[in-house]
Amino acid sequence: MEIRLAGIVKESITDGPGIRYTVFVQGCPHGCPGCHNPQTHDFSGGTFRSVESIFEEFKQNPMLKGITLSGGEPFTQPKELTHLAKLVHSIGKDVVTYSGWTYEELSSMKSEAIQDLLNETDMLVDGKFVEAQKNLELRFRGSENQRLIDMNRTKADGKIVLVE
Repeated sequence: MEIRLAGIVKESITDGPGIRYTVFVQGCPHGCPGCHNPQTHDFSGGTFRSVESIFEEFKQNPMLKGITLSGGEPFTQPKELTHLAKLVHSIGKDVVTYSGWTYEELSSMKSEAIQDLLNETDMLVDGKFVEAQKNLELRFRGSENQRLIDMNRTKADGKIVLVE
């Protein structure tokens, strides 16, 4: 199983809590004006890499708190990323996923693969980047409309619980 990648950052402190291994997938349907990763939009760009080789590289760094799935749009490759997220969870690490879709939009999608990736996500950063709401002081996101959602508590409580 392979992921179409735009790139990987082996140690990041800006893509979620703690030191993270960040996977930038290739391909995004949103085309947000002012996006800081416009090179990830083309669905025919990037390179392919196996889920297993990404996971093996991830495991080499014991300092990592977890993995971050960014892009591009991770929910355009849900089966592959769900497999990776399950491997990450199997060793007690967490998963942060970024999406241009909102939680409500993702939840209403009739795709089992999308629901599986949502279920394997510990923190969701949702919503399109809105240039008019850009704020460089926000934690782990670029515009004020985007939310940090605690997915474990959201699933347990049956309502959206934001990360504080």
